[in-house]
Amino acid sequence: MSDRHETPPPLSPVLFGVGDGGWSPVTAGESGAAVFRSTDGARYAKCVGPEGAAGLAEERDRAGWLTGHGVPGPRVLDWRDGEAGACLVTAAVPGVPADQVPAGELGAAWDRIADAVRRLHEVPVSACPFGRSLDAMVAVARAVVARDAVNPEFLPDEQRGTPGTELLGRLTGQLALRREQEAADLVVCHGDLCLPNIVLDPETLDVSGFIDLGRLGVADRHADLALLLANARETWPDEERARGADAAFAERYGLAPDPGRLRFYLHLDPLTWG
Repeated sequence: MSDRHETPPPLSPVLFGVGDGGWSPVTAGESGAAVFRSTDGARYAKCVGPEGAAGLAEERDRAGWLTGHGVPGPRVLDWRDGEAGACLVTAAVPGVPADQVPAGELGAAWDRIADAVRRLHEVPVSACPFGRSLDAMVAVARAVVARDAVNPEFLPDEQRGTPGTELLGRLTGQLALRREQEAADLVVCHGDLCLPNIVLDPETLDVSGFIDLGRLGVADRHADLALLLANARETWPDEERARGADAAFAERYGLAPDPGRLRFYLHLDPLTWG
């Protein structure tokens, strides 16, 4: 009897019996899943091994829930799971990710993005069965830090090289205040609201939908706003333009974000990936 271990087949939609092989791998994305696009561009498939199946099922449920509440996103077309893991197939949200447009076009779409985020945050919290509480985020961060799995590429430049335990310690002293603020300002958050997850119609620059919904849930709105405003700064040509965009967003969104809360969630989020 041989003790040689067989190499498992590579993750793909075909492994799960989806389609006829007309899939091309998509290299963009940082979730660790294997993502594929159909030849005609109409569908996406996300495949994970057994360890990721529960998380992908949560993304499936969130996508279905969100589109059912009038917020545009990926429509679930198929779901397969088994010993090899799981595969989620969704309809493509037509358009181009907002991080792939130049600063001029992002500026032209900025009011529309603010409107779309406001509509998402106006979905009644009481209708949302998914949580993304501060305590849950901190628990994930503790686990990531304990494994020494913080990805330095996700950290602000000034924090790279700083031990994860120290970065987390700077945040945990604020928890009592941030819990109080969270309780007074809960909304349905996307959970990873960065420009690649906002799809724009390239002709009208309207928001076609939100994608990558695995972290959607009820949370402090600043968990979303921190990521969006910081990520958009990578597109704006200079700091003056970035400050103007922040002010324009606040006016259109209808609320001026709290700088302290923005900074807190911006520093917490990188510790939750790993």
